[in-house]
Amino acid sequence: MMLLAVVAQLLAVVLAMLLVGLGVVVGRDRLVRTRHEYRQRLEAVAPYLGLLAVVLVANKIARDVGPSISWLIGLNVTPFIHRVDGLLLWPLYRGSTPQVVVWLQSHGTPGLTAYFSFIYVFGYVFLLVFPLVAYFSLADPRPIRRAIVAYGANYLIGVLCYIVFIAYGPRNLIAGQVEGLLYTQYTQYQFLTTEVNDPTNVFPSLHTSMAVTAALLAWTTREQYPLWPPVAAVLAVSVALSTVYLGIHWATDVVFGVALGWVSVRIGRRMEETPPDVRGAGGRLRSRLGALSSRIR
Repeated sequence: MMLLAVVAQLLAVVLAMLLVGLGVVVGRDRLVRTRHEYRQRLEAVAPYLGLLAVVLVANKIARDVGPSISWLIGLNVTPFIHRVDGLLLWPLYRGSTPQVVVWLQSHGTPGLTAYFSFIYVFGYVFLLVFPLVAYFSLADPRPIRRAIVAYGANYLIGVLCYIVFIAYGPRNLIAGQVEGLLYTQYTQYQFLTTEVNDPTNVFPSLHTSMAVTAALLAWTTREQYPLWPPVAAVLAVSVALSTVYLGIHWATDVVFGVALGWVSVRIGRRMEETPPDVRGAGGRLRSRLGALSSRIR
């Protein structure tokens, strides 16, 4: 029951943010034209939407069986990430270098906790959904094709990393020094996050990589939507900081998440002109996942 309440709240808040964003950034004229031309625009992006659907289905299957596979073939990189993270602030604190997450939380306030919690849950979803609607409102299909491919690549690479690398976040590894602020201050959100996350799925930070992807894509459409890049940049930086401040990710996860976001946009730009073979890719992916699932059982 609580999960339904949290999902309903998420939908209501994000919908309100979308309505404001569409009115301010996209504008009424583009929305009116989109209503009359939506069939042609759907046809132009249909193969890409099909590809994204295949990736999301694969992502769901991989998340279900991924933890089991991880413990069979995965590499536990938690100690390595913990050591690296403890060196990032060395130029500032050479005597006793704190973990970045510990340092951030030492500067925390109730206001910052409320802001980063809102950004992590609501701002993140808005940052990902708004570009899809905004780019669909453009006559040129390339921006939305680019976004769909970049999102799909991001998810696919991220899930593969979660299978290969076993990593626990700071709230699990150093619970005595770090507080899971999202779950201690706003306990209702754990009903949502536990549905989509596993404790070992922290490297890299998909919140960061997807946010960076959205921000970089925003820069590619700065001429059509000049107001969107600065908004997307602020949201992306806030999302990245929120993952560490709330004790969910290490700063190292964020660094690799930024790199993954950049790579995903590069893939999106390369494939924006070449429609993918969804049927062939879907068939091959289903057969391979089926074979993998049967081996695990």
